[in-house]
This record gives sequence, structure tokens and C-alpha cells, in this order.
Amino acid sequence: MNDHGLRQVVAGFTHESYGSQAVFRTALEALSHPGRPLALPLDTGLPHQGHGAAAALLLGLLDADTSLWLSPRLAGSDAANWLRFHTGCTGVSTPQEAQFLWVALGDDMPPLQHLRQGTHEYPDQSATCVLEVSQILPDTPGWTFQGPGILGQQKLALRGLPADFHEQWVQNHAGFPCGVDMFLSSATHIVGLPRTTQLLIEGES
Repeated sequence: MNDHGLRQVVAGFTHESYGSQAVFRTALEALSHPGRPLALPLDTGLPHQGHGAAAALLLGLLDADTSLWLSPRLAGSDAANWLRFHTGCTGVSTPQEAQFLWVALGDDMPPLQHLRQGTHEYPDQSATCVLEVSQILPDTPGWTFQGPGILGQQKLALRGLPADFHEQWVQNHAGFPCGVDMFLSSATHIVGLPRTTQLLIEGES
């Protein structure tokens, strides 16, 4: 990062240990209760590009031992410099290399089946994808979440998903214990979508 880029980097967590712990707890809760929108603590400076919730989530999850792929709207932005500076993560040029991916609203999501899937022996070596959506509407017809961590069903409307998202998720879910875990992000909230979750379109049985 050059001197100009360094000068443009905004602050990270106000209190680094407390901030990262709060984000990590929220992320775990989101994955433990799929389909439940959770407000993400935003006690941090935020880059201009990208959703604040997605940025804060990755700020809390990444470290020097993790690799990150950014979609085109993010790759050359202040968000890239901000995450590299504050977390020490390694940027990678292809989605297949990444442990974490951040896909901005309006960018194409890489096919989930092309990302790191983990193995039956080491399923934790799969990728985690943070996908921005335009709206998260709880208790609204649209999508139905079923599976571990969900009492009965969880209904949620999501605006801004890729047109083939359901088809991709069915294939991802079928590969368990391998597969990709996801967080869906609005500007202020996240929704956990682990590979264990079955995702149905409203009216589907």
C-alpha cells in the first residue's frame, strides 16, 4: 500500500478487542440461528465502498492467516486497503483461492460450486462468502429457511439475490458436510446461511 492509500484508510474498531469480540459473537449467533436478521455492531470507522455490516463483519473475522477475494466494485476501493491494513489478511486474485469472499451489491457472485468446499475429513477448510443484498425483510413471504438452529421455519424476504441463487444453494446444501457457508448483508444487518440450511422459495414444498 502506498503513502496515499495509507492516508485514506479510516479507523478500525474503537476498542479493537471488544469490537472484534462483539462482531464474532453476532456472527456465531447468525450461523446458529439461520434466517434470523441480526443488527451488527458498527463501532468502527467504515470504508466508503460496500455495506457497513459486511465491512464490520469481515473486520472482526479476518486476520493475518486468512485470504480474501473481493468482487470488482470492492477490489480497487478503499474497502480493500482498509481490510488489509487493519487485519493483515492476504488478498487473492481468484475466488477459488479464497477462504473469505466479499461480493458487493450489483457484482456477480462467483458460482458456489467453484469455491473452496472443504473435505469430508476437514469440512472447516471451505470458503465463507459475504454477499450484499439490497433488503432483508423479516417475517415476510419470500424465502423459507429450515434446518438446524431453526424452530420449525423461518420466513424472510431478500431483495437483490442472484437470479440463480436458489439453484446454486440447493446444490451447495446437497454436498454437506462439504460446501460453502454464507452471510447475507444489508447496510446494517446480517443473516447467517450455513451449508446445513435448506432454503425454499415461498410456495415450494
